[in-house]
Amino acid sequence: MHLVQFELTNGERRVGAVDNGQVREVQDARSVRDLALAAIEAGSTLEQQVQTLGLGASHDYAQLLNDLRILPPLDHPDPAHMLVSGTGLTHLGSASARDKMHQQAGDEAAMTDTMRIFKWGVEGGKPAAGQAGVQPEWFYKGDGSIVVRPGQPFPLPPFAEDAGEEPEMAGLYIIGNDGKPYRLGFAVGNEFSDHVMERKNYLYLAHSKLRSCSYGPELRTGELPQHLAGTSRILRDGEVLWQNEFLSGEANMCHSLANLEYHHFKYSQFLRPGDVHIHFFGTATLSFADGIRTQPGDTFEISQADFGAPLVNGIAPVKAAFEPDSIGTL
Repeated sequence: MHLVQFELTNGERRVGAVDNGQVREVQDARSVRDLALAAIEAGSTLEQQVQTLGLGASHDYAQLLNDLRILPPLDHPDPAHMLVSGTGLTHLGSASARDKMHQQAGDEAAMTDTMRIFKWGVEGGKPAAGQAGVQPEWFYKGDGSIVVRPGQPFPLPPFAEDAGEEPEMAGLYIIGNDGKPYRLGFAVGNEFSDHVMERKNYLYLAHSKLRSCSYGPELRTGELPQHLAGTSRILRDGEVLWQNEFLSGEANMCHSLANLEYHHFKYSQFLRPGDVHIHFFGTATLSFADGIRTQPGDTFEISQADFGAPLVNGIAPVKAAFEPDSIGTL
């Protein structure tokens, strides 16, 4: 099942199931989060909860997308209770893309941290069931305020040195009232980052990730296929500037999803009932690694057939939210 959140012309929220170019409203549902919490309480799945409520009015999906009325497929009414995070060096081939930014050494003793963490993942990222494997690289992106809805541009702050796409799969989670994380499903994501800043020094990775992101437009319920092949492309003035295939799914990863999920949710501060988590699983495909430099007005398009409509976002400069020497005193 593919679910979306959207707005009516009067601004009211609805949840819909995608069906042959139409979005069918889920009866009496205003958010996927509420649906998920109700499913947990009922001991059912998200799909079963939708089937219990039933489907109603139909809307033209293309029109909703064109009118920018499609919302991220999972959010929280209080953005502070939504955590956006991710893991890197999780995909086979991801180290080579990263090492175009960080110099690779020959022997293990002189390896870069990039290659060392990748090697650990290859050796111990897929443990036996019930076991904890090696922990991955982990990063924080922000709270719900950084999420850009499908179709809208990523804000480019004045201090940014790059505006680079990262096509990834994202896991969508909610913490139940029992303090347990529940995975609702997956979505295509663009984990927008600053690769010029990261390339200066690996210790700037944390800074480079503090940017906006987008995911959706659809939440795909169920397990993630073992092999996924999608397309990431950048359009400039209506023409394709760059295009490449990106692979995901465990068949193309050096970590299992269960291992990545364990190493995120093992921290008790991430188990607050009612909170929402969006977790990006990494990528091995970057236009930056091919020498591409994006600019305002460019459009990112990330598509994967198993996830429905492509995720489209642009780039738009914004004013500084804070200036040097402008902090207040009390």
